[in-house]
Amino acid sequence: MELRHLEYFLAVADTSSFTQAAGRLHVVQSGVSATVKALERELGAELFVRGPAGATLTDAGRELRPRARAAIDAARAAKDAVHATRGTVRGTVTLGTTTSITVVDIPAILVELRARHPGVLVRLRGATAGTTGLLRQLRDGDLDIAFLAFTGTPPADLHAELVAAVPMMLVVPTGHPLAARKTVPLADLTGIPFVDFPRGYGTRIVIDTAFAAAGVERTITLEVADATMAAALIRAGMGIGFLAQFILDTVGSTGLTTVRIADLDLQWRLYIATPAARPPSAATRALLALIGEIGTSTPKANRP
Repeated sequence: MELRHLEYFLAVADTSSFTQAAGRLHVVQSGVSATVKALERELGAELFVRGPAGATLTDAGRELRPRARAAIDAARAAKDAVHATRGTVRGTVTLGTTTSITVVDIPAILVELRARHPGVLVRLRGATAGTTGLLRQLRDGDLDIAFLAFTGTPPADLHAELVAAVPMMLVVPTGHPLAARKTVPLADLTGIPFVDFPRGYGTRIVIDTAFAAAGVERTITLEVADATMAAALIRAGMGIGFLAQFILDTVGSTGLTTVRIADLDLQWRLYIATPAARPPSAATRALLALIGEIGTSTPKANRP
């Protein structure tokens, strides 16, 4: 068994597709298929169920996946140690992030990382299911590091560092009956249509948790994964909603009015996290260091 066999296996497992795995590895699909077949023959077990919808891991494949990841990580750590003797940092780090995070200057971080460590390749992965999806990918080993939003203490299986704590504002269209009020209790929002993010997104988790704790029911009539679109829909009168202050700073407040919740102080708390069970590579440590140095220095990052 060679590391290449495990790398090809993981590429298919991560993408659920031989075609996408080939694209990630920059090889032809037949090469990926042949390599995985060779691995299956050596192990005496099928690792994937192949079908029109893609490649799904079998029980044997699911058992192999974390062990294959551990083997690749061990080989990566060995390379890091050798490169360290020459004073260089090399490798690949996969970073997961949610949309519309301007509270952290990701472009500036990546530019500086390239300047200091040109041998580090960063794969930036956008969230398809918000914080919940990123957390799952981080635990599965598909991500090395991720920006995640939590309402309470981060899970114990992560190393998580607070990056920013940003106020969340109730936003209503200018001209809405609530716009004339300086404050409003949470209970007064019962039955009013809301525009919100899909379940699993950090903002949605914060709001759902707050309403559930207060015993207040909420009516959500529109779900949208893009913060700019959410603000536009609120501005157009499709509902009211909660947005982090940095989103309002980005999209502008024209046509929108913010109202303070009288009995609640809501905050969107952003963390940078890595799996506690997987020692970070040298490339990941370099990126973490720059996030701490540059990312939290932006004026929009209001640290408690």
